[in-house]
Amino acid sequence: MLARLILSGAIFFAASLPIFSEQTFTVVIYNVENLHDADGVAVYDDYQPTLYRPAHVATKARNIAHTLQRFRGGAGPDLVLLQEIEIDQTPASTVEDPARWLEQWRGSSIDQMLAKHPLPEALAGVPAELWLLKALQDVGLTGYHLAVGSDAPSPSTAESRRAIKCVTLSKFPITAVRNHPLVSARMILETEIEIGGQSLFVLNTHWKSGASNPEMEGIRIQNAEVMRARVDEILAEDPWADIIIGGDLNSHYNQKARYPAMPRTGIDDILRVGYSERKLVAGEHDLYNLWFELEPNQRGSDTFRGHWGTLMHIIVSRGLYDQSGVQYQDNSFNVARLPGRNSDTVGAPIRWSSGGPTGAGFSDHLPLYAHFRTVSGGGPDEWMSLDQPSDRPPSGTVWPVDYAAVDLNQAIRLDAIPPQTQLRDGSWTGKLFRVSGPAIGTDRPKVRFNDEVYEIYAPQSATRDRLEAQAVKHRTLEFYGELGTYKGNWQFVVRDVSWVP
Repeated sequence: MLARLILSGAIFFAASLPIFSEQTFTVVIYNVENLHDADGVAVYDDYQPTLYRPAHVATKARNIAHTLQRFRGGAGPDLVLLQEIEIDQTPASTVEDPARWLEQWRGSSIDQMLAKHPLPEALAGVPAELWLLKALQDVGLTGYHLAVGSDAPSPSTAESRRAIKCVTLSKFPITAVRNHPLVSARMILETEIEIGGQSLFVLNTHWKSGASNPEMEGIRIQNAEVMRARVDEILAEDPWADIIIGGDLNSHYNQKARYPAMPRTGIDDILRVGYSERKLVAGEHDLYNLWFELEPNQRGSDTFRGHWGTLMHIIVSRGLYDQSGVQYQDNSFNVARLPGRNSDTVGAPIRWSSGGPTGAGFSDHLPLYAHFRTVSGGGPDEWMSLDQPSDRPPSGTVWPVDYAAVDLNQAIRLDAIPPQTQLRDGSWTGKLFRVSGPAIGTDRPKVRFNDEVYEIYAPQSATRDRLEAQAVKHRTLEFYGELGTYKGNWQFVVRDVSWVP
């Protein structure tokens, strides 16, 4: 899987795209893993002020900006659909005029603005999406129109409080914004966008979590019903309407095949997303999932318990294949995997960690992207030619992340690090260590470095069993692990059983 996807960076840039007489543009879908603001008022435990401070906001926003900067030769994507932006829990402090606010602070970097803790009152209440726009401005990405999901913070007494929303950035004019409420999920953020005189409907969404949970699937079915109803409304007015659905559906492209015990799924049975481009053009279905543009073993933008997942999606309507309005650029879909930046040695996402004074990492999801263009001169019943069209139905195959292929010889020996080293300053987060030393306990054993205790997390039961057996038999541990944090606790993550000699 990794071999081709590492090469995906080569097609980020406009220079690699064919030249068309009409306008070309790039769409990116990115779940940024809880970009929160800096006011210290948060629903999630990981984003309380003791763990998540202004300097963390600067690091996280800056890392997102640097990722987006890699598109179109440094010009950035034209449309960005973001998920997991914090709902401002102090909405009275929201900036009323984002463009004016950005211009006011043009002479200061986000790092300078967020250097003090606590922040001055003028900056304490700035919402998360504004900090991201500021980070984008710092790397030269400007001119975005902003659409924000209208989700409001729920009362503090609510059993389950709303914490995150969807946000859409567009370099094209946004002519309409609509929000569609979902049960136990973020509102669908719909934007109608004008591109070269053509209309494009963009539905930014984030369904209920728990992809493998049948009970949660019932909620996602409701989420899909709302989405399908809106798609039907648009197509009733114009059967060839250009629609992009993007976001985190918390469903895999092969959801029904992957979980055969689920009699119905939102993405398959309700939203009715197809797998065949030929059938799309023939009118046998009206939505197509761009994951089918890639070979099955290349489909993955997130990981869970050592396997690849496809929770993020770009789904397009039939109208994006005709010769009128906006058109999908065939076979341009891919995963934005940047080795050494947002992805690790096996291409898996380097997730965000609040460890240390400034934090480190990116997100537990890699961005998806695709290229589009406007076309003219054709009719809505004329279709673009297809190069190697996808026509294979999905199977239930689950592809493992090949952590066994990691070169363990590149690991840092923990016992060779000078004793005065501050392992928790954030600069070591995500690095691979070879750890050996006395075990602390035998049931879920821990290790110690510089009088600080580190937990050990192993996703595989066989790995946990081997670690516990070491602790019982030898009272010592020897393993390879990535340094990180979880809920404020520092830990080594042992990804594969082969990481325990």
